[in-house]
Amino acid sequence: MIRIIDYGMGNLRSVQKAVEFLGFQADISSNIDEIKNSTGIILPGVGAFPDAMKEIKEKGFDVLLKEMVYEKKIPLLGICLGMQLLFDESDEVQLTEGLGFIKGRVKKLEVDLKIPHMGWNNLKFNGKSPILEGVKEDSYVYFVHSFYADMANIEDLKASAEYGVTVPAVVAHENVYGTQFHPEKSGEAGMKMLKNFLEMVK
Repeated sequence: MIRIIDYGMGNLRSVQKAVEFLGFQADISSNIDEIKNSTGIILPGVGAFPDAMKEIKEKGFDVLLKEMVYEKKIPLLGICLGMQLLFDESDEVQLTEGLGFIKGRVKKLEVDLKIPHMGWNNLKFNGKSPILEGVKEDSYVYFVHSFYADMANIEDLKASAEYGVTVPAVVAHENVYGTQFHPEKSGEAGMKMLKNFLEMVK
């Protein structure tokens, strides 16, 4: 069973509806025992990084996710803030430790453009990844964010978008994947990436 983790911050139902539209099933859960039995995990997120990590740690999800990813090798997909949480740390509000699955720091977008970066932007690929299988380069996807990942390992960057700086849009490291944009709101390209992840889990 695929589980969408409910830690109190995320547009959970829209992700679940997208999964169901693609012909798969995913439960929304905050129950550690249920999540332990997952075959795949989706970590959505909307809001501030420190608040999210506080909720995740208080609920014990940080320890659980590390067990699932490192020991059980369960596929994990982080979406929007959920992708940022995959990194080592963020300087949003205050320096806060993240989950550490992908090396790098989340930083504020300091550009001469409207913040947040909101709306459609096109993807430039940086190497191959199963999550991008069948997706066309230059596909447009839907972003809403004010912070971006400054990545330590360029090989973990799979696709980016330009917005005054190079914004990591799709990241992957072993069985961990992340999208800065909302795949469930990103039309055919976004739904294809979500389907690719679900197929990996299956």
